[in-house]
Amino acid sequence: MSKRRALLFLAQRIPYPPNKGDKLRSFAVLRHLSQFWDIHLGCFIDDPDDWRHVEALRSYCADLRCVGLNKRWATLRSLRGLLTGQALSAPYFHDVALARWVGATLRDVQPSAAFLYSSVMAQYLPPIRDNPALRVVMDFVDVDSDKWSQYSRAQPWPMSWLYARESRRLLTYDRAVAARADASVFVSPAEAALFQRLAPEAAPKIHAISNGVDFDQFTPDATNAPSPDPFPPGSRRIVFTGAMDYWPNIDAVIWFAEAMLPAIQAVLPQAVFCVVGGNPSPAVVALARRPGVIVTGRVPDIRPYLTHAEAVVAPLRVARGIQNKVLEGMAMAKIVVTTAQGLEGIDAVAGRDLLMADDAPAFIAATIRALTDATLSPMGAAARRQAIAAYRWDDKLAAYQALLETP
Repeated sequence: MSKRRALLFLAQRIPYPPNKGDKLRSFAVLRHLSQFWDIHLGCFIDDPDDWRHVEALRSYCADLRCVGLNKRWATLRSLRGLLTGQALSAPYFHDVALARWVGATLRDVQPSAAFLYSSVMAQYLPPIRDNPALRVVMDFVDVDSDKWSQYSRAQPWPMSWLYARESRRLLTYDRAVAARADASVFVSPAEAALFQRLAPEAAPKIHAISNGVDFDQFTPDATNAPSPDPFPPGSRRIVFTGAMDYWPNIDAVIWFAEAMLPAIQAVLPQAVFCVVGGNPSPAVVALARRPGVIVTGRVPDIRPYLTHAEAVVAPLRVARGIQNKVLEGMAMAKIVVTTAQGLEGIDAVAGRDLLMADDAPAFIAATIRALTDATLSPMGAAARRQAIAAYRWDDKLAAYQALLETP
């Protein structure tokens, strides 16, 4: 048996539990690579609740260093970028203790390769001249600089100026990171193509590896529902899932609750809109005062809500990459209603596998149709078939190992 080699794995957030978009991907990659490598994992913990999950990660790692991230202090620290000309994201995720741990790991363990999850973690690697043998695979996931550009167009001044600045500076930073890396990975062909246009010098080293879905966990079989029906009896159930301290999700649920739900309830008075996800912002919590809106906060399992939902909505106006909420709704054989932004990068056909609408009147009509049109009943099964065909994790994860192994 060949000797296992050491892999430095750096992530901007603890990869466990896999209960939100970035963690679903990072944990799947970590678990897969742990079969072949001795993993030295360094990561941040920005949610105090996640400290209780550290021990569960140790079985996948030869060494583990978790660093607490206080969001308020990190925000203040990020403002240094205004003085230094940096993207604010880099100082936000800078930590002296983590830098020392990375340096000691590179010196004492001498890993053969490094896997970076989120470009801000590249700041912890030394210049290539100091460690030319270290193979670096950078998983950008999304083109975050474009996300900040979208934010800038959706916000008033001065945030519009700040977000536009972050978009420009982060793109400059990301291009430098891609030049240093041996391979750069994005979550969809659309994201990869966008970065190739923005950073043509790195185009030959850019790859697309999609997310996957655990189809044994996300199954429409009602007998697998982990708990009873969580909805009010007799209600018509509309569900949105996601991290509710993330601005695109906040914007989506406020738009739906304020601009669409009243019109849906005028036709279907029993309609309820359930917002399922942790850390809801004050604006999201306030939505629960509206008739028919339920805000759950953190739940141990989102599947009961998906199992008993009649429609899954993803009314995203700002988005990058692949929306796991859409894939999970498809996997559960639900009728999903989303926007072009929510569908971008997903291998699915609007009208066959899900419904798509981009303005409020069209989204209202599509949601009512999802709840009432019996001719759409085959759509859920079609969605699951398409998701299974395109988004099995096993088909995706081998590509990471190949990139790390490539000389």
